[in-house]
Parts: sequence; structure tokens; C-alpha cells
Amino acid sequence: MFCDCFYWNNGFTELESSESKPFSLPLPLPRWPQGKGFATGRINLGEIEVVKLTEFDRVWKCGASRGKSSCASFYKPVGIPEGFHCLGHYCQPSNEPLRGFVLAARANKPDDHAPPLKKPLNYTLVWSSDSDCYFWLPNPPIGYRAVGVIVTDGSEEPEVEEVRCVREDLTESCEAGEKVLGVGSFNVWSTEPCERGIWSRGVAVGSFFCCTNDSSSNNKASMNIACLKNLDPSLHGMPNLDQVHALIQHYGPMVYFHPEETYMPSSVPWFFKNGALLYQFGKSQGERINSTGSNLPVGGVNDGSFWIDLPEDDDEVRNNLKKGNLESSELYVHVKPALGGIFTDIVMWIFCPFNGPATLKIGLLTVPMNRIGEHVGDWEHFTFRISNFNGELSQMFFSQHSGGGWVDVSDLEFVKGSNKPVVYSSKHGHASFPHPGMYLQGLSKLGIGVRNDVAKSKYVVDSSQRYKIIAAEYLDEGAVQEPCWLQFMREWGPTIVYDSAAEINKIIKLLPLIVRYSFETLFPIELYGEEGPTGPKEKDNWAGDEMC
Repeated sequence: MFCDCFYWNNGFTELESSESKPFSLPLPLPRWPQGKGFATGRINLGEIEVVKLTEFDRVWKCGASRGKSSCASFYKPVGIPEGFHCLGHYCQPSNEPLRGFVLAARANKPDDHAPPLKKPLNYTLVWSSDSDCYFWLPNPPIGYRAVGVIVTDGSEEPEVEEVRCVREDLTESCEAGEKVLGVGSFNVWSTEPCERGIWSRGVAVGSFFCCTNDSSSNNKASMNIACLKNLDPSLHGMPNLDQVHALIQHYGPMVYFHPEETYMPSSVPWFFKNGALLYQFGKSQGERINSTGSNLPVGGVNDGSFWIDLPEDDDEVRNNLKKGNLESSELYVHVKPALGGIFTDIVMWIFCPFNGPATLKIGLLTVPMNRIGEHVGDWEHFTFRISNFNGELSQMFFSQHSGGGWVDVSDLEFVKGSNKPVVYSSKHGHASFPHPGMYLQGLSKLGIGVRNDVAKSKYVVDSSQRYKIIAAEYLDEGAVQEPCWLQFMREWGPTIVYDSAAEINKIIKLLPLIVRYSFETLFPIELYGEEGPTGPKEKDNWAGDEMC
């Protein structure tokens, strides 16, 4: 059954609109279940408390004469609650819906000796634009750090009351993120904590970094602003288990598989019950695996001693396992803090017993492979990031083989009449994408690479209903029971060597002469064979941030 979907952009289509229009989700947010600090509008970071500001007055927008690719707008936050102080201003590309935030902060208790927040001593003018925009860096007192930049439309130095600096021990180092503006030698970047992941406590303020030397953009030592640090060990803003279920049921994406998909997902217990075997180095016969995976080796390292495979001597069972079982499939959910606990990442893992052969694109030709790209056991995932201030969806990460990318909520497709995004899984490879179509991985300018074809079909999984929470380390011990199979740290498929000489020769003959001798670097897949994939806990993004 098809689900009626649409691409929601809130009417924002004009690149040179006089004002970026705020984005809003298709539906209002629900009332979340009761908890502690989640969705209360404020988050405790230890000695300071922060609020998220999303209402702004625009101070300056670079003119269209500078080129559309360099057009950015700069904003001063308004509506700061009484007792809270601005930490910096906000900027974003002018051709996008207004979606950003900056934090404002206040001290949790008075401290006359070493207050958490202090006024700057004065400001340094970083850059000005034709006498109509001025960028000021706060100069902090000794022992304090600036965490943002402010922008004015006049040359007079701002009042020190305008912003606050933060005591150094309450900050973390940060680094340049995406480049927002480049005008000659002047450049502006978003900022993010240098260390990101489950155990990292750096908090993004939402402001920006700017300088007049491009070479310093990625030099962490040269960054003269910082991020905040969450020193609250309880992670006060994170959702409890009831709230996590409510978030998944409200935002859980609809996952579409290609109409010509041969290799469907399944649940892990279905995979085990229907014939998957555990193999051990030095033994020719595999061992049946219990439906819970309770007889799998636990912990250790991926040393090649054990692996999972399909039975070699029973073609019927082997082919049945390759096809998967859509009816049994479910999403396996890992819930973790992000950016110091002001966001929650809900990571949804999907398991497919078999990854099918790749399809290459060489110019106008489509070249399906017979074996190249095949492997047993395929773990893919997508992540939706939730603001812990109000429970609003912020962005999604779409995993695509060994990489992927973040997509802002304003660029997502939603199921009609809901706040549930749509995820498209690619034919045979199961990489995830935000919109239907063909995505080429490789040299797109030459039209050479691996095809990722995605489309809507009757093969669909509603992750808001068919899911199982398998890990949430920040919750109290025992709140989530991790399944036995999650502790299997070896490979979910054997190492495969492709008998691919004929296929590779076919590829070479189709390539332009100029790239034939470097053909191995043209395709982001292994041409001669590959090791079996590891499970979710062995992936870098399990404890770390998503890798783009």
C-alpha cells in the first residue's frame, strides 16, 4: 500500500527573498510525557542554565552583487528571557528557511569570587563591510572565553552589556564547521565542538566564527571562541524512556524499499531461526544460532576467529535467507546524547541478510554486476536528531555505505498529515536517501560511478511502529536490556573474494581511455572482494558522531 507523501518547504522558493522565512513542521508538536528536564525549554549545564533562542532581528544581509553562493544573513536574537544573557549572534545562508538557534545563559547561583559569566572588557573589530556591517569579537577577562561574535550596522563599538563571556573551565574547544560566507579574505563558519559523541560534553552555542585569514579556518589552535561544556552528570535535558517511545512514535520515518528490490530486510531473530550459522576458524561445520543469539561469542575483538554465514550445503535455505523477510523486519534503536546533551540522536539500524550486486553507471550506459558488491549481512542506519529544549526534529543523517550526510529538517519529505519523514532505501545496497531518484557515487561530472536507485513501492516499513530499543547508555542501568547478538563483535558475513576478472574487463572496455588505468579509484566499492560487515556496536558512530 502506498503512503501519500509530499515535500514540505513551507512555501520558501525565492532565493533572493527579502527575508528568510521561518520553517515549521507540518504539524504542531504534541505534549510529551512527563519527565525531568526534557522539552522544558531550559537545560541545566551545571553552573549555568541555557535557553534556546530562535527569534531574531536581521542585522545585515550581504548583497546579491556578491554572488548567490556567498549570500548570508546575520541576526541578533530577540526575546531573551529575564535574567539570561546573549552569548553571540547567529548567521546562515540567505537562501534557506530560518532554522537556526543561539543559546542564552544565566548563572545557576551567585558567585562573586568567580562568576560563571562576565561582561567582556571591550571588543575587537574583526571586519567591516562598506561601512554598513561590523563584526565584533568580545575580549574576555582573564580566565574567561568568548563563545560567539556579534554584528552591528554601525561603526560604534558595542556596549559591554551586549554579551557575556564564560568562565574557561565551563567551556570546551570548538572547530570550524560549514563555511557560511566568503568575501575576499573574510570568511565565516559555523562552529561545533571538537570532540563529539556519547561521552563528549561540548555544547554548540549556535553562533559563528569569523576571521580574515582563510588558512586559519581549520586550525583549532587559532580559534578564539569556544563552545560550552555540560558539567551536569545527570544530563538533565535527555528524554526518559517514555519520552523516547513518544518521540519514535511521532517522528519514526516511513522506510521505502525499491520496487525491484530482491534482498529485503528481516529481523535478526528471523535470520537466526531460518538457518544462519556461526563459523569458527579451523572448523568446517557451522553451528546453528539461537534466535536470541545467546550462543554467540560475547565481546572481544574482531580477530577473525568467528563469523556468521549462510549454510553452504543447502541452496534452498541459502536462497531463502538471501531474500530476507519484510514481514518480520524491525528497526533497532540506539538512543544517545548529542552535542553535550542539548540534542538526542535516535539511531535506527536496519538489518538485511544479504547485500546484492552493484549496478555501475558509465556515461549513458547502465552496467549491472553479477557478483561485485555482494556480501552476507548488511547493517545500515539513519539518525534523527531531536532538540532537547522542546522535542522538535532538527535534522536527519542518511547513512550511505561507508559515508552519508546530514539533511536539515526543512529539506525532508514527510508523510502527509504527520511529522514523520520518508526514507528511501537503495536497490540491492540498502543505503538511505531523503528523496526518490538516482544517486551516483563516484565521478558525477563524468557520469561514472555506482548507481543508487531509490523509489516508492509497496515494500515499506513503518519505523514508528516496528522498532525495538536496544541501547540507551545514558539511562539508568537496566532501563534497556541489550540483546545478546548486539555483543557479537565479529563479522556478520564471511570475507568474500570475487571471481571478477570477466566483469572487470567488461568495465575497463567501457571506460574512456583517459581513465582506464585508474579505474580502481573510480568506483567506491571493492572490485576484488571484501570483508564481512561488523555489527552496530563495532561501527565508529556507535559511540562517536556520524561520519560524513
